[in-house]
Amino acid sequence: MTDVSPARYSWGGDEFVFVELAEEMSLQANFRAMAITKALRDDRPDGVLEICPANASYQVRYDPDVLAPRELQSRLQELEKQVGDAADVTLPTRVVEIPVLYRDPWTTETLMRFRDRHQDPDGTDIEYAARINGYGDVEEFIAAHSGSPWFTSMVGFVAGLPFLFQMVPQDRQIVVPKYLRPRTDTPKQTVGYGGCFSCIYSVRGAGGYQMFGITPAPIYDPTQSMPDFADFMVFFRPADIVKFRPIDRETYDAHLAEVEAGTFRIVQHDVEFALAPFLEDPDGYNAKLLEVLA
Repeated sequence: MTDVSPARYSWGGDEFVFVELAEEMSLQANFRAMAITKALRDDRPDGVLEICPANASYQVRYDPDVLAPRELQSRLQELEKQVGDAADVTLPTRVVEIPVLYRDPWTTETLMRFRDRHQDPDGTDIEYAARINGYGDVEEFIAAHSGSPWFTSMVGFVAGLPFLFQMVPQDRQIVVPKYLRPRTDTPKQTVGYGGCFSCIYSVRGAGGYQMFGITPAPIYDPTQSMPDFADFMVFFRPADIVKFRPIDRETYDAHLAEVEAGTFRIVQHDVEFALAPFLEDPDGYNAKLLEVLA
């Protein structure tokens, strides 16, 4: 078992406790957050109202009239000790395939309107990302972005927006800074990138992540009229494993027609994910994990 630093517990008013497991994001820190919050859900004490995992932390809302703060902290510390470095924990989750039209006309038009806010005013976002990460050209960059799976470390900030952490060794991770100043516009379902995270914008609005493409797949449906949203208006769940699939304009238009007809489905398969074998052989583990999409 790998040594891990003790978590930091902070209280927010009378109803919230925030637990910081690590100061920087890593798959190990996120997996610990997932494992602890899953264990808390599975054996949920009376008085626990909400449980929200994040990248390297989690937050719990509780009723202090039902559950005393010291009692809650003691329970969380017990779970922290049980989970340890999470090396022996297996999480049930899904592999989901998201089609992406890279370098689409809509995000390209948008990014060109905001070049004065960008580090590279003379190029596009994806050209800039390819260059600073040492790729020979944009096609090579797209192959890297779509070639490995991504772990959904949290969902939020904007309703339904997933934060996606690349499942490769750290020295191979794509890293791209956000815009120098945020945009006032981002198309809905833009595939973006900021820091070490990819994301999908669930709604149209402001944003500062680099824009690489767009997906026809709805990921947020407040009306719950689409087949993938029968249970909940947000598609993504923490721990989902995402595989981006590059598509052309013809395929994008065909998927969009399915969305408009109410028949589009995101390809998804239930899987079990274990941290230890992934860390031992990331490429081999990923290849086996993605066999469900073959």
